[in-house]
Amino acid sequence: MINFGVSDLDAMAAQLRSAGIEVVIDSEPYPNGRFARVYDPEGNAVELWEPQ
Repeated sequence: MINFGVSDLDAMAAQLRSAGIEVVIDSEPYPNGRFARVYDPEGNAVELWEPQ
């Protein structure tokens, strides 16, 4: 899995969703930030991370 750091997870999720991409935001906050997951066309996980 590849992990990308983003500055605004909610804005990135909205942008991806508007392009028809399913985004699953983890509802549990972690000490090191917030996370979401999307999948590439081949089914590989891509994690988005918004640091605290």
